[in-house]
Amino acid sequence: MGANTGDYGTMLRHSGYRGRIVSFEPLSGPAAELRRRARSDRLWSVLPYALGDRSGTGTINVAANAGASSSLLPMHARHTRAAPHARYVGTESVPLRRLDEVWHEAVEPGGRVFLKLDVQGYEAHVLRGAGAYAKECTGLQVEASFVPLYEGGLLFSDALALTQGELGLTLMATLPGFIDPGTGQMLQCDLVLFRDSARGNARS
Repeated sequence: MGANTGDYGTMLRHSGYRGRIVSFEPLSGPAAELRRRARSDRLWSVLPYALGDRSGTGTINVAANAGASSSLLPMHARHTRAAPHARYVGTESVPLRRLDEVWHEAVEPGGRVFLKLDVQGYEAHVLRGAGAYAKECTGLQVEASFVPLYEGGLLFSDALALTQGELGLTLMATLPGFIDPGTGQMLQCDLVLFRDSARGNARS
């Protein structure tokens, strides 16, 4: 979710992954490039929704960095100071869906799901919107902020409480993310988590 122009999906293919990819990208500009990239890949699907904890219509704040920092949430001044190139420059109305409502559109019966979220502070909303299906995910990669970057955005401690405490996943790695170039402080990282059953299968 939050596929932007498809860099993550392209990286998966270059790394040797040959399975199914389903990308969610609601913004019209990035989605056009994403569809172009996925067009020749029969196992790569693109869905035009933003995901959240309700269905309807949402307003995304569009960021100047080709939409990469766009969010349904207001951006804090701390983020803008550290990355002025990512400031908001407009808004776009997009279709908003709960993941549990489109689960069967995205996931084949018996499929093992690794959910990668890049939704700029909206991660908890997406996971709440997955309902019971959140506990069917084999793995998860989710952004977490060390300081508030988006109003109501997911912070590191809350991300661990949600993914480990509520969803029963095990933290396997943290990936460095957004760093303030002026201070050197890391403001955001990615958490990579898996279920113990999936880790056991990988070892066997």
